[in-house]
Amino acid sequence: MCRVHRRMARVAIVSDTTAYLPANVVEQNDIRLVSLYVNFSGDMLREADVADYPAFFDRLRSADEMPTTSQPSVGDFLAVYEPLLAEGRDIVSIHISVGLSGTSEAARQAAEALQRDGKGGERVNVLDSSTAAGGLGMVVLAAAKRAAAGGDAEAVLARAREAREALKMWFAIDTLEFLKRSGRIGAASAWIGSTLKIKPILTVESEISPIERVRTSARAFERMVDYARQRHESGADGWVVQHIQSDEQGRELTDRCREIFESEPAFYSEIGPVLAVHTGPGLLGVGAVPARMFDG
Repeated sequence: MCRVHRRMARVAIVSDTTAYLPANVVEQNDIRLVSLYVNFSGDMLREADVADYPAFFDRLRSADEMPTTSQPSVGDFLAVYEPLLAEGRDIVSIHISVGLSGTSEAARQAAEALQRDGKGGERVNVLDSSTAAGGLGMVVLAAAKRAAAGGDAEAVLARAREAREALKMWFAIDTLEFLKRSGRIGAASAWIGSTLKIKPILTVESEISPIERVRTSARAFERMVDYARQRHESGADGWVVQHIQSDEQGRELTDRCREIFESEPAFYSEIGPVLAVHTGPGLLGVGAVPARMFDG
């Protein structure tokens, strides 16, 4: 019965791989994903096709030249949008911040091309999430729940915007070096040149934005726990944890968050190659929205 209900949803939800939603969450919520790319010395890889994360990160650590990342093509979006529109469905397409990627612009160009060709492109609604990773994932999941409950495109967009407004998420990383090398460092550039060995804590508000600096990984971990407690106290109990090559710490943080929120996470996942190229291994993140965002 659940599968029939998903097929009957009036609105299809499309996002991209930088949400790093677990496969079961994607399938259960009928979410379609468009992949970004990583270019490793001329070897162009679809992020969705990188199955062996440890091997990728080993290659990243030893690379003489930093890989680059790129947005999906207009054709990638057309391949997802056309069949959905042909079924008579409207589309809400929610993507990584335009401050970090041109993905939303490629989505808009695809919608415009479909409209010009009389294929229903006017029924594609593209939303810049102004965030990434777990934050994007929570906004997408909130939209998918509303769509599954029968909401029209306007209602789904309203829920996505409401979730984004309520969203707060922090990331602790090992070093600023990868952000510096990739050019995605944003306002955290003020910390470059510090003689201190620091563990930066960041967020994404259109671009990478600094929160604070701590001296040790242990302190960074405890700040993530403190932040989870703050989110709970503010009434935001729909939570997620993400990591990059830090599964042990990620699961420990998840255990601590279960005690704080007294609930299971909306999802737990590892951030993949596209964002890892910019942050490096060793990331730990936690964030939340009000749990009612996932009620449909």
